[in-house]
Amino acid sequence: MFSPSQADVRRFFCSVYAKAQTGQALEAIETIASLWLHEHPEHHAALADLDGALASMGKPDDGNCNPFLHLSMHLSISEQCSIDQPRGIRQAVELLSHRRGSLHDAHHEVMDCLGTMIVESQRAGRPPDGNSYIACVQRRATQD
Repeated sequence: MFSPSQADVRRFFCSVYAKAQTGQALEAIETIASLWLHEHPEHHAALADLDGALASMGKPDDGNCNPFLHLSMHLSISEQCSIDQPRGIRQAVELLSHRRGSLHDAHHEVMDCLGTMIVESQRAGRPPDGNSYIACVQRRATQD
């Protein structure tokens, strides 16, 4: 299992941003990441400054969105859907996306479910519960 450090994640997204800006060839995972970077122009300044991104690690975010965490969640959800793991996530996200009329908006809702699952797992000291995660996304997909 690949477990990148916080610095690795920041380097990855800053590198993808730089490569995309200069038209360099992207690897498959970088292409997916670049699509999410394109959806979030509000994070471009942070992505353009690797030194600043690395220097800000571990500092309070003053209530602002952490662009690297946010983009990592988009990438994680995309990967989960591509392999349908946990089982049922692809269908749940597709339904939510259809109901909301936007994959981007659906991802933001899925992030709430994913974050809740991670926090509950950490508090309980046990592995993440994929069933509750899927159930959360399914509930959102069936709500108007």
